[in-house]
Amino acid sequence: MASGAATAHDMIRRMPNAAHANATYQDIIDLPENMVGEIIHGQLHSHPRPAPRHARACSALGGLIGGPFDFGGNGPGGWWILDEPELPLGGHVLVPDIAGWRRETLPELPETAWFEVAPEWACEILSPSTARTDRILKMPLYAEQGVQHCWLVDPELKTLEIYRLGSDGYWTLIATLKDDDPVRQPPFEMIEFSLDLLWP
Repeated sequence: MASGAATAHDMIRRMPNAAHANATYQDIIDLPENMVGEIIHGQLHSHPRPAPRHARACSALGGLIGGPFDFGGNGPGGWWILDEPELPLGGHVLVPDIAGWRRETLPELPETAWFEVAPEWACEILSPSTARTDRILKMPLYAEQGVQHCWLVDPELKTLEIYRLGSDGYWTLIATLKDDDPVRQPPFEMIEFSLDLLWP
């Protein structure tokens, strides 16, 4: 793991694809404070901080999963569950809305502002401005980096799609839930909650 003395700018310069990239980490730094930036295939992708409906779904899901799996409240513990972690992986800079690492894989949080270890679970809260990027660009990159589980939440349609990475390296859709369906899905199938807790 990189030392705390390194900077995120140093990190992006060490990435394998950085020499061919048009965008650099400085482009992310230069974004206004209300913008989230990612670098995907050398291109800067930015979007504003989420609207209330998006933020509600993200906060609610993080709390529902983080309580039992991160803090061990009425659940098994053993995970780190974090909002918007920065992942400089495979020459890209990805920022999932929520991500989770088993503590056996990542025993301690890094001293840096980013994570060099891919999460086991990534979740994207879809919005009209990000859905295409999340589905078409980011999901294949999560698969390439070995992320085992991906959830897509759509607050407008009130749906949750559950994907698992297959042995062939491709995503398999294992469930699509809607409205107030009960949620008991991998990798968090040890708990159950109602999907409508995500909707305002």
